[in-house]
Amino acid sequence: MEQARILLAIALSFAIFLLWELFFVERPPMPPPSEAPQQSASQEASPEAAAENAPDAAPYFPPGEVETAAAAKAAPRPAPARQVSVETPMYSAVLSESGASIRSWKLKQYREAVEPEAPPKELVGPEIEGGTVQTRWESPMPDALADARFTLASGETTVDVRDVSRSVSFTWASSDGVVVEKIYTFSPETYLVDFSLTVKNGSDRPLRNRLMLSLVSRFGDDKRVIGFQGASALVGDSVEQIDVGEVDEEDPEAGAVRWIALQHRYFLSALMPLQPVETQVLTSSPSPGIVESRFAQPGVDLAPGTQKRFEYELFFGPKSMKVLGEVGYDLDRVIDFGWFDFIAKPCLWLMNFIYRYVPNYGVAIICLTLITKIILWPLGNKSYKSMGEMKKIQPLMADIREKYKDDKKKMNQEMMALYRTYKINPMGGCLPMAAQIPVFIALYRMLYEAIELRHASFFGWINDLSAPDRLFRFGFSVPLMEPPYGIPVLTLVMGASMLLQQKMSPPPGDPSQAKIMMLMPIVFTFIFINFPSGLVLYWLVNNLFSMGQQYYTQKKLA
Repeated sequence: MEQARILLAIALSFAIFLLWELFFVERPPMPPPSEAPQQSASQEASPEAAAENAPDAAPYFPPGEVETAAAAKAAPRPAPARQVSVETPMYSAVLSESGASIRSWKLKQYREAVEPEAPPKELVGPEIEGGTVQTRWESPMPDALADARFTLASGETTVDVRDVSRSVSFTWASSDGVVVEKIYTFSPETYLVDFSLTVKNGSDRPLRNRLMLSLVSRFGDDKRVIGFQGASALVGDSVEQIDVGEVDEEDPEAGAVRWIALQHRYFLSALMPLQPVETQVLTSSPSPGIVESRFAQPGVDLAPGTQKRFEYELFFGPKSMKVLGEVGYDLDRVIDFGWFDFIAKPCLWLMNFIYRYVPNYGVAIICLTLITKIILWPLGNKSYKSMGEMKKIQPLMADIREKYKDDKKKMNQEMMALYRTYKINPMGGCLPMAAQIPVFIALYRMLYEAIELRHASFFGWINDLSAPDRLFRFGFSVPLMEPPYGIPVLTLVMGASMLLQQKMSPPPGDPSQAKIMMLMPIVFTFIFINFPSGLVLYWLVNNLFSMGQQYYTQKKLA
């Protein structure tokens, strides 16, 4: 009731104000259409005021600016920057007269998502303002090269590269006669692009400056990414890396630069001078998620009427060992699988070798696991033999624990005496696990970053070995599970295999340790729930082979 009275009071207040405005507020009479408003002498003396009061008057310009305003009004607006589209069997690219930079680069052999109808993989994209392969002067010039409007040398806006290489040329001239020419040469069967930059000094004074060439790329904000993503450079014989999250914290790299690159999980862009250049590489983040790597070309020192040409090669494509090995420039060194890279790269080569004859990467992973198991077979035999002998003396160990349960020191002494009597190494059963840890870490990095597994199917619902396996799709989130949400069948089977393997092994002497060991399969299942299905497949198959070897070894001892 009280609220109704408040609303009624508000409505009546508005009604009173409206009636007062209509009937009691006086308004000045409107002048006849033929009459102009009266002005005071001061108003007549002010052209600004006259222009302000005139109802249809044109904007007022102070004396001396009328001609400038008229010229600006009459001057035609510049035409929009033209773009040229380049089509090759491997990619499609778009270049713009604005900065003569690359605005789009789509890989035809890779898709954005696993679905067949997904669009081609975009490496540049509209979110990168100004595109990539940007050019600027290090020191300020009368005309800014960074924002320069180049001119496309040809009127052709579509270039089809099928059988022979084709070039796209852009030219820009400053107000004082300095000319910069950028030429891209595209070839049909490679991701490499020949790129040249020519500076001509048409001015009447020496030109002393330094050119900066920039690669620009956008990175996601996923902090759970494994492996390196960010800017890298081969300086001398050392690969220098700056992670995405550390871009603004690092000093410039200096030395004989052989290439600079921006690396993602599966793809990269790179710039390589034809010969190593003693210079600097500067990295920055002009806006959130955007990383820019700048190659500082050594100083340009040109007398009037002279020119200088700089030659490079560009690469926009997959982080494939085979592809990068064919490129040269030691660009394949961008692929680094961490501490155990020396194990991971041979495993990657072996997996690809198997794939030549069995065109299914899931089967190739199974064969790779079998080969590694055969290599580690002697260590496994020794371990399982030790575990079998430990199982035989379990009753004796139980008696010692019961007899000396109140004297831990004496219990340990008797246990060691028992081991010596039966010539058993209590740590022997841990040997294959310790030997397998480096292999597991190497395969983890390799299977996570190998582009060969991106969108590679195994069977059934496992259509991407680089992503977690999910059977069905849930319309709700699941704790500890990354999207997409579904049933991680392969991971659950792997956890069950670990539990069965744990049952086959002799229990630890300490009951508390035994409880912890029984929890390990559950812990590993939760850890593996978001791992790539290729890695889960490896671990599952490895468990099955290990159980088979353990059963075989213990049967021989029985």
